[in-house]
Amino acid sequence: MENIAVIFGGRSVEHEVSVITGMQVVENMDRTKFNPIPILITKDGKFLSGEGLKDFGNIKHKRFENTQEVFFKPIYKDFNLYTQVEEKGGLFSKKTESTQIYKKIDGVFIALHGTFGEDGCIQGLFELIGIPYIGCGVSAAAVGMDKVLMKKVFGSFNIPMTDYFYFYRDGFNEDQIIEKAEKIGYPLFVKPANLGSSVGISKAKDRTSFIEAIEVAKNYDRKILVEKAVESPREINCAVLGYENDLITSLCEEPLGWKDFLSYQDKYMGSGKTKSGGGMKNQEKNLPAKISQEMKEEIENLAKKAFCAIDGNGVARVDFLVDKDKVYVNEINTLPGSISFYLFEPMGIKMTDLITKLIEFGKKRNGQRNKNIYSYDSDLFNKTTYGAKL
Repeated sequence: MENIAVIFGGRSVEHEVSVITGMQVVENMDRTKFNPIPILITKDGKFLSGEGLKDFGNIKHKRFENTQEVFFKPIYKDFNLYTQVEEKGGLFSKKTESTQIYKKIDGVFIALHGTFGEDGCIQGLFELIGIPYIGCGVSAAAVGMDKVLMKKVFGSFNIPMTDYFYFYRDGFNEDQIIEKAEKIGYPLFVKPANLGSSVGISKAKDRTSFIEAIEVAKNYDRKILVEKAVESPREINCAVLGYENDLITSLCEEPLGWKDFLSYQDKYMGSGKTKSGGGMKNQEKNLPAKISQEMKEEIENLAKKAFCAIDGNGVARVDFLVDKDKVYVNEINTLPGSISFYLFEPMGIKMTDLITKLIEFGKKRNGQRNKNIYSYDSDLFNKTTYGAKL
């Protein structure tokens, strides 16, 4: 049986959402194949592990007495999770700490949303170690997280999007920004470039609300995205599962009951309950969405195209805006809440099976990377004059 570390929480405004996703992964992992090792990253950046973290109530009420602080070493092929153990000294000696192996890890299930988890940061650590992990790699995660880079990549693939521009919060010229905005025309969305779960997003209908929206977004990121809002849009979401050419799309969903955009409260504070809390599964929606077969096929094809454009792996949800018969790609979420299992469930893919597939795709990518040559014997040191005087 393989030990799969499930990492959730994190130093992000999406900490709570990530905990819910992580708990759902722990609860639904196939115990005949895998032993989930929960790792909670606290809001101040500590890595905690312990059997008590498999109980959502302990996390909710911050009962961490029976947990241990753990860490990975950034050493290639060291797949161990470590902890510091305090050792008692002798009668006249001080207590000391020693590093001990906590668990041997066979793979990592990243369930971290937002900053430092969904943006390629923690993926880089596991690339250094060489341990298999689920989801997008460093570059794909970074591009998917940064809405500006994402749009530039999508643009190179001729993926349809609404008009946009961006600027940096330090040293920007307000008059020039207003001029650019009004050239596109209100209404506009103002967003932090690197954030999810609708945090920090505002809709501006005029100059006053536009300036207010900038002030909100500036609190969350140094890079601010401004994009044209579609009048009376329909939002359609479609998830993609797989790697490279082995891709399937989920059912298309249409969230209902929202006006300008789905807020954090709309997405996660609904009335429905699961074992670990509410989520997008409990929103009022049409699933499948009531769209024509032609539009359905267009959305599915664009979802796959967006996934491949960033070199995605695992599961991602692509969000679309529909204006009558015109379809725009809004964004890609490389680690969607609850791994979007509810979009695949009606297709006969249970969450347990979805988790297994994600682990398998992570192993497949890791296996491909291990085939690469990473060293080259050039004899450069003996052929260079650098350091000849030493």
